[in-house]
Amino acid sequence: MDTDNLRLFVMAADRLNISAAGRDLGLAPAVASARLAKLEHELGVELLHRTTRKVSLSLEGSDFLPYAREILAQAEAAKAVLGGSETSPKGTLRFAAPSSFAQRHIMPLLPRFHALYPDLTLDLRLSDTRFDAIEGSFDLALRSAPLTDSSLKGRKLAEDTRVLCASPEYIAAHGAPQTPAELEGHRFTAWKDLEPRELIGPEGATALLDPTCMNCRTIVDDGDAQREVTLAGAGVSINSLWSVTDELASGRLIRMLPKWKLNDNSVLWLAYPRSNVLTPKTRILIDFLIDSLAIRTEWGD
Repeated sequence: MDTDNLRLFVMAADRLNISAAGRDLGLAPAVASARLAKLEHELGVELLHRTTRKVSLSLEGSDFLPYAREILAQAEAAKAVLGGSETSPKGTLRFAAPSSFAQRHIMPLLPRFHALYPDLTLDLRLSDTRFDAIEGSFDLALRSAPLTDSSLKGRKLAEDTRVLCASPEYIAAHGAPQTPAELEGHRFTAWKDLEPRELIGPEGATALLDPTCMNCRTIVDDGDAQREVTLAGAGVSINSLWSVTDELASGRLIRMLPKWKLNDNSVLWLAYPRSNVLTPKTRILIDFLIDSLAIRTEWGD
């Protein structure tokens, strides 16, 4: 199977544009179409539906896409082992990450990354709703949770301690609770799952924080929105330290129950499918992010 034709298919599937994928590979539109047709003939299926108005993945093409990516990754890794890889990695790397984290901590790093690796394109999928790294055919995904999925491997990027906080204006109006029990009656901004959370306090004391039993007035599915509504004085909320470190340092937010923290064992992981070869371009992004962000020890307070 011709890896050049596979690469053309993957790029056309990503862009849903055969001509654009061909141009990126230095191919005329007619040549790109002919090569895809040859690949489809070889496989005996239609990978891409074409009309005069648009291109879309067929069901077979969607099923085949992750395998095509894997074949290309295997070929790239094999060339690297034999010393045949480019000195500067090329191509597109698909990376999924929580939008709130990426906006605050990854986007500012991109100019330096692109200066170091000018031939690498990052295809970013940013959402605080979790992507499936395998079904989405991502090379790498940032996860802010314990890495319990057996189909994934990963490297730790940083701690992800979660804390309770509120604005000074809210505290002035409603008071600062001294124990978890005193949170009852306070307005609360909750994450969409509304799951109870265990709090760990001094000398191993524990308490259950159950948003469904509190005066929950706002429910969100975005970390930036949760921080901003808390800054506006809407109530108490749970936030990752990486999201509110600057606001806590400046006094724009106040940490509630500072001797207590959530017992959820959350860690920021850079995860990739266990079945994938760790390609040079994926390893480059992993190392870059770890070198750039792992020094943020304040996130693990």
